[in-house]
This record gives sequence, C-alpha cells and structure tokens, in this order.
Amino acid sequence: MNKKTELEEKIENFIRPEIRALSAYHVPDSKNLIKLDAMENPYQWPDDLVDQWLEVIRDVELNRYPDPGARILKQHLREAMAVPTDAEILLGNGSDELIQMIMMAMAGKDSSGNARSVLSVEPGFVMYKMIATFMDMPYIGVPLNDDFSLNETVLIEKIKETQPAVIFLAYPNNPTSNLFDEQTIRNIIDVAPGVVVIDEAYHAFAEKSFMPMLNEYDNLLVMRTVSKMGLAGLRLGLLAGKPEWLNEFDKVRLPYNINILTQASAEFAIKNRHVLDQQTQQICVDREQLFNELSKIKNITTYPSQANFILLRLQQGQADKVFTTLKNKGILIKNLNPAGGLLKDCLRITVGTEEENKKFLEIFKTAL
Repeated sequence: MNKKTELEEKIENFIRPEIRALSAYHVPDSKNLIKLDAMENPYQWPDDLVDQWLEVIRDVELNRYPDPGARILKQHLREAMAVPTDAEILLGNGSDELIQMIMMAMAGKDSSGNARSVLSVEPGFVMYKMIATFMDMPYIGVPLNDDFSLNETVLIEKIKETQPAVIFLAYPNNPTSNLFDEQTIRNIIDVAPGVVVIDEAYHAFAEKSFMPMLNEYDNLLVMRTVSKMGLAGLRLGLLAGKPEWLNEFDKVRLPYNINILTQASAEFAIKNRHVLDQQTQQICVDREQLFNELSKIKNITTYPSQANFILLRLQQGQADKVFTTLKNKGILIKNLNPAGGLLKDCLRITVGTEEENKKFLEIFKTAL
C-alpha cells in the first residue's frame, strides 16, 4: 500500500471530503468544432453595431472601479425584462453567482437544529446540486415523470416532509427543454416554507414567465440571464423579488461583482435589443425546422422544446457512439447518457445557424 505524501495528508485534513469527492465543472474544448453543446446564441452582432459598441467601451475608465450597484444597468434591465416596479433587482456574475448568493445567505440550521436544505427536480440544472454541496446544504432531488413533467403529489409530499429553505425550478427546464405546468408551480409556491426560485434562463424562447406574479407571492423569486439572448460572454444574471429577501442576499454579494466592461456592454446591448430580439426570433424559427426534421427520423424520440435546444432519446446503447462520431466529424453536442436515470440514451443539441443545423442533421443521420 502506497504511503500518503505530506501534501496528500494536508489536503485530506483541510479540504472537506464532499469537495474532494467532486469533479470540477468540465467545459470541453470546442476549438475547430461546430459548437452545439452550450445553448448559446450562434449569431454575432452586425459589423456596424460592433463599431458602435467599440466606441462605447473606448470611453470606459478601466482604472476606476465600476458602479458597485450597477444602477443604470439595473434600470435598463428593469424596463427590458418588465420587472414590477415594487420588486427589487440583484445582479450576479451569471446566474451561478446568484444561486450561490441565495444559498450562502440561507445555509445553516433551522430552529430545530436541522441543516437547511435545497430542493429541485431531476433531471434539472446541475449547478443547483453542485452549489448546494459547496455550501454544505443537503440537496433533495425529486424525479420528474417519464414525460419530464412535474410529479405534483410526490413534490408536495417531499416539500412537507423536508421543509426546504429554497426550491429551484427551471422554466423551461434544462436539460429537458419543457415548460412545467403553471398551476402545479403555483401549488408548490403555496406550500413552500421558504423561497421558490423560478429560473427563467430560457425565457426569451418560451414567452411565458412568472415575473408578473412577483406581486402575488412573498416567497417567489424570478431569475433571468442575458446569456441566451446572445450575451453569454458578459456573464450577467438578474434576480427579482421582494426587497426584504434581496436586501439579505445582497449582504453576501462581493463588492463590484459586475465589472465595468460588462455594465457598459450590457447597457449598450439592451439599448439595441431589437437586434437580439430578431436573433431570438430566428432561433425559434430554426428550432421548429430542426425539430420537424429530427421528428422524421425513425427510432429516435424528439422532445418538444420551449428553449433554444432540443433533447433526443436514441435507441439503447447508441448515444455514446453517435456523440463520438459527431465530434470526430467536427460537431460538438452534449452527451447526457452518462448522467443516467431519465437521461439515459439522451443527447442535447443547441439550435445553431441554418447552415450548422443542416450540417448536424447530415452527419447525425449518417451516424445513426
């Protein structure tokens, strides 16, 4: 048996075992590949808009700290995302930081001495569970039905049993791309002892939202991002809800978390959001075309999508081989088969440009 080195013993002594057991979030190298794996907007800005943006950032004072409250940007986002006037806004370095802030503020023990927990559905966004582990909060994953709908009976029972501090529901869900039933979510909000966070990262493609309902519930929070609109490189997320909640979450926000280039660029982009809206509309058209073409292929299941990606289920044992073939042919998609459970034999394809989608279909059919 190999003796542990002094460094290995130090790491074992000082790094929490649940952290040592984790694997770091892996982002595959996409160089020289058609990138259809990360739900990004495939379109860049037109040249004239890029020139205007460069003029804006030319005047940015990089030697100065940014506005710590990003006040001007918040106002633009409030208007663009129709945030109710009496709701507060909190910005994060991507939605991930907002998820982390919520859990940092809510972690700990309840009045009975039990560790406060996090609840979500499975399959769902992987960062809910990962960040719960970071924060040493017990995570409860409630399986979806076979058709990826919410199992209301099981969810309500689990909420009453475990009394989670925070519930996360992606709407539409990632990676299944479907919208959950609105009334079921309302019933969950009604019985939730803590906050319910509706993660609307893909709102631009779904056209349904809980944002107008913020006034109806004191425990509802709505989260958005500009990433799927075509600004993934800015890493900007938004949380909206009652000021009483957001004022508490703001206490764990690191100073100047939204950098000065992100603030200036996002303000400019929102002022020109008609370009982003046109791109979003094109992606929705391309999504339907891609869905229709995939639905014609025998022996696979193509799930309807309200997001900018499509989930497929292949015949047993095919997913890994097809994923590898596509990658070897220059196309990177997301292989969900290793996750197992309801995602066994599944692949996820981001909607690309018309040319990228055609190339994917051509190679995909050959790979099958």
